[in-house]
Formats: sequence, structure tokens, C-alpha cells
Amino acid sequence: MTDLETRAAPARAGALRRAAPALLGYAAVRALGLLALFVWSAARDKSAYTLLTARWDALWYVRVAELGYGYEVRLANGDVHSNLAFFPLLPWLERLVAAVSPLSYADGGFLVSLLASVGAAWGIFAVADHVYGRRAGVCAVLLWAVLPVGIVQSMAYSESLFTALAAWSLYAVLTGRWVTAGALALAAGLTRPVGTAVAAAVWVAAIASFLAERRAAGAERNGRATAAERGRRANTAERNGRATAVVEGRGSEAHGVPGPAAPRARRVLGMLLAPLGTAGYVLWVGHRTGEGPLGYLDVQAGWRNGFDGGYAFARFAAGKFTSFPSALAGAGLLLGVVSVVWLYAVGVRQRQPLPLLVYTGVVTALALCASSYFGSKPRLLMPAFPLLLPLALALARQRTRRSVGVLGVTAVVCAGYGAFWLNGSGPP
Repeated sequence: MTDLETRAAPARAGALRRAAPALLGYAAVRALGLLALFVWSAARDKSAYTLLTARWDALWYVRVAELGYGYEVRLANGDVHSNLAFFPLLPWLERLVAAVSPLSYADGGFLVSLLASVGAAWGIFAVADHVYGRRAGVCAVLLWAVLPVGIVQSMAYSESLFTALAAWSLYAVLTGRWVTAGALALAAGLTRPVGTAVAAAVWVAAIASFLAERRAAGAERNGRATAAERGRRANTAERNGRATAVVEGRGSEAHGVPGPAAPRARRVLGMLLAPLGTAGYVLWVGHRTGEGPLGYLDVQAGWRNGFDGGYAFARFAAGKFTSFPSALAGAGLLLGVVSVVWLYAVGVRQRQPLPLLVYTGVVTALALCASSYFGSKPRLLMPAFPLLLPLALALARQRTRRSVGVLGVTAVVCAGYGAFWLNGSGPP
């Protein structure tokens, strides 16, 4: 074992011990959600495991793992649903699990999601702990666990995998591990289209660090010039017989010299790696379809999905107010959107680190401004975990008994809602 490995092992063990309360709490919440789902499904004579592994997007990922790309469904209205819309990392992992074990592709997707959800919880804790401390980190993880759509974290979907990669990439950025951040951003870009948010966070943070270095270098040069000028004035004052004590006291002032910066080459390499996942897959789809760089947008158009700045979503929400029963749903929808925007504004006001603000802003914009699948928007917003940090910080400042009570009641309610949701219409 090398010296580096010898030092790294205790560090990893210490990090795991620090995160243990958050991970144990997360596991308990997810176990409660799964228990509620299995009980509810059994009462309705349905298979909870089928709901988790063989419906909606989970089926499309399994088809990619089993058949590769090229499968499509042509609808009567002329729309073409192609599996090229689904990014490849989760199907690749499903195929890997099936190759090295007796599990099926669907089983592999479920296993990957379970493990990735724990990895995501740990990554969220690492970010929140780094920014606000351990107590806020635990609260952030538990808030993510008790989201109304939290059951998706245990489905054979790509949300948990993406959130894990995004959270650890952001943590790597915050701690100056630029190559790791870029590599994880690349993997996130192979998982979901919103991987662009992780790449954007890496790029903006790296550019900001370059600008900060440039300002620091300028301040250092100015400080040296100022010190030289003061020294010259001190010599003049001394020659003229003036009071030298005051001049000597001020003559030593200078701006602080910044410490050694991370090698620029590593930051540049991280920047180069970050967008390769998304860009590589999108360009490959364009080549495969013969439509060039915009081919992936054509694939999404076949699903009636696109980016219209939120116009279609606004029309959808406004349509809910045409009758009384649906008006309640419309009011809830409006309240949800306002809450998301408000939480982001609070994060800005609390001066969250720039990479988190960039990442959250892009994820939120892409989720709210997509032109279709309006019922999926809560699920699409789930990776935007920094939105929960203001709430986590508020909970962390409360007494433990009160925080546990709030989170416990919310966990029970959301477990029931998740079971009801998947046994009903569920997420597209």
C-alpha cells in the first residue's frame, strides 16, 4: 500500500463516520417509502416491484440495455418515440450488472438506483456539510429523502444516478479537485440531458477562479507598488528630519499575497472533460440520424418535448383554473413554482457558492421551461437539491426534537403519497 493510500483510507473512514447519521436517516426514510408502496400495492393486487422496475422510462432503459439503440414506436398521430432520447449510462450499467450476475436488466436498474440513491445522499451531505456544517448536511439529505416524489429515487430511473454524479462533481469543484469534477460531470452528461448543468457549474467555477487569480495578482502588484512608494516617502521624510516613527509604522503595510493556486492545467483539463458526455452523445445521435448536431432535438421533438421558455407550461397551468376542482390543482401548481423560485432567490441572498447557483439555475430552467410532460416536472426538479439548502439551514437551527418531528411527519405523509402515486397515474 502506498503512502497516499495509507493516508486516504482513514480520511474515507472519517468521512463515512461523519455522514453516517445522514445516510442512516436516508435509508430509514426510503425503507418506509418502499414498505408503504409494497403494502398499498398488495392491497390493490399489484406488484410493487413491477411499478419500480418495469413501467414508463424504466422500460425504455431496459430496451436500450437489451436491444441497443434504434427501437422506436410510431404513434397514430405521426409522433415517433425513439429510444435515442434516453442517455446511455444507466443502460450500460444495467447491461454490466446482468453480465456479471444472474440479475435481469430490470433488476440491474433497480440495484443501480438503490446504490446510486445512497451515493447521492452522501454527495448531498458532503456539499451541505462543506457549505453550512454537519447538522445542515443531515437536514439536507433528509429533506431530499422526504420529497413528495422521493419514491422515484428507488425506481429504475436515472434521477438517482444523475444526482449522485452531480452532487459529487459539485463537491469536487468546491474542494478544488478539478479533474475529478470534470470526470464526474462527463459521466453525468452521459446520464441525462441536464448534464449540461453540471458542465456549466464546472466551467463557471473554473473561469471565476482564473479571474480571482488575476485580481489577486493585480492586487499583489499594486500592493508592491504602494509599498515601494511608501518606502520612498519614508526615506524622503527621514532625510528632511520629519517624524519617522509614523512613516515607518505604515511603510510595512502591503496587501496579502495569495497562497499557491491549484495548477491551471488541472482546471483546464477539468473544463475540457466536463461537457464531453453530453456533447459526445448528442453528436453521436446527430450522426446516427443523419441530422447533424441538431439531430437530438429532432428526436426530442418526436416525443413532443422541447424548450419554449415555459410558454406551454404556463398555458397548462392557466388551463387548470377553468373549473373549480381543477382550480385547486392549478393553485397547488402555482404555489409549487413560486416556492421553487423563492427558494432559489433565498439561496442567492444567502450567497450560496457560485457553482451551486449555476447548477441549480440551469436544472430549474430546463425543468420549468420544457414544453411537454408537465406531470414529470417535480421529478425533473429532484436533482436540484441546492434548492433545499435554505430549508435545511432553517431546520438545523431548530431544536433537534422539533426538526425530527417535522421530518418524521413529512416522511410518513410522503411515503403514503408515493404509494398512492405509483399505484395511480404515476410519473410518465
